[in-house]
Amino acid sequence: MKIIPYGRQSIEKEDINAVIETLQADFLTQGPKVGEFEKKFAEYVGSKYAVAVSNATAGLHISVLALGLQSGDRVITTPITFAASANCVRYGGGEVWFADINPDTYLLSLEHTRKLIESKPKGFFKGIIPVDFAGLPVNLEEFRALADEHDLWIIEDACHAPGGYFTDSQNEKQMCGNAVYANIGIFSFHPVKHIACGEGGMVTTNDEDLYQKLLSLRTHGISKNNMSENHGGWYYEMQELGFNYRLTDIQSALGITQLAKNTNGVKRRNEIAQKYKKAFEGRVKFQSLPSNFYNAHHLFVIEVDDRKGLYDYLREQGVYAQIHYIPIHTLPYYKKIGYQTADLSSAERYYSRCISLPMYPTLSSDEQQFVIDKVISFLK
Repeated sequence: MKIIPYGRQSIEKEDINAVIETLQADFLTQGPKVGEFEKKFAEYVGSKYAVAVSNATAGLHISVLALGLQSGDRVITTPITFAASANCVRYGGGEVWFADINPDTYLLSLEHTRKLIESKPKGFFKGIIPVDFAGLPVNLEEFRALADEHDLWIIEDACHAPGGYFTDSQNEKQMCGNAVYANIGIFSFHPVKHIACGEGGMVTTNDEDLYQKLLSLRTHGISKNNMSENHGGWYYEMQELGFNYRLTDIQSALGITQLAKNTNGVKRRNEIAQKYKKAFEGRVKFQSLPSNFYNAHHLFVIEVDDRKGLYDYLREQGVYAQIHYIPIHTLPYYKKIGYQTADLSSAERYYSRCISLPMYPTLSSDEQQFVIDKVISFLK
C-alpha cells in the first residue's frame, strides 16, 4: 500500500549537486555558504539582516535573549503552535501566558490578546510571539499598534510561512518575517517545511543592534573584531554567555537551492489548497483567508466532528494525516506550572476537531483526489 504523508521534502538533482560541491570544498561547518544563504534569504523576505542557526528553536531562544528577556518576564503567545514557540520563553526564565485563537483563522486573536494585556497593569508583559499558523500570515500591523501602545516587543514565528504575505493599510505587501512590524522573524528548515535543510533555521531583523547581538549569541558570545592588531590572529574574547547554534555550509548549500524553488512551491501549495476547498466547500470547516492575505500553506487543516475516526480511517487507507497541534497549555509540563485553568475555549474546540491533510508541492493530482475521495467517503 502506498503511503501518502501529510508533508514531504522535495530533494532534486540541483539540491544533491549543491551538497556534493560543498562536501568537496574547503568548508563544512560555518563558511561562505552560510553567508550566501543569509544574504539570499534576507533578500527573499525583504529584511536587512538574516542570521542562520541550527534550528528554529535555537533561533527563538537567542531572539528572546537578544530582546532582553529576564527571569520572571511575561510573554504572550498562542496555544495552537509547536511547543518551541512557548518553550523559548521558559529557556530564558520567563513566564508564558496564552491568549485564545480566532476560531476562523486559527491565529492568535488580537481581541483576546488585547483583553489579556489590558487586564494587567502596564509593564506586566514584555512581548508577544504571534505565529503564522499553517502558513496564514498574522496581521502584524495591528499587533504592532497594540505592542507600541503597551511597550512590547514582537517575535513573528513565521516557521510555517516563507513566501506568505499580507497587504497593510498603506497598500504595501508585507512578506512574512520581513521584520517591518515585528522586531524579529523566525523560520524553520525542518524537512516537512517549505525549505528543507534537514535541520536549520533563520532569524531576520532590521535592527543592527539586534543583529549583532544575535550573531554573538549564536557563537558562544565570542568576538574577534578588531583584536588581532594588539594581540595576534589567534586572539578572541568571550564577551557574554552564548551558544553553539551555528548552521553548517552543507545545510546552507541545500538551503540556497531549496530557497530558489520556494516561490513555485508556494504557488503549487495554493493550487492544492484551492482543490481541497472546492471539494470540501459546505462539507467541512477549513481555515478562512482574509482578503489581501496570501497563505503559504505549510498545512491544510479541516475540522470534523469525528476527528479520531477520520484519522484512523485515513491511516487504514495509507493517508498519514496529522494533528496540529495539541494546545500547549494542556501539555503535562505546562499543566504542572499552572496553565490547566486557562480559559482558551476556541483553541480547545479547534483541537478537538482539527486534522491536517497531505500538503506538499510534489503531491500529485491523483494522490490528492484519492485523499479527497477518502475524506468524503468517511463523512457520508
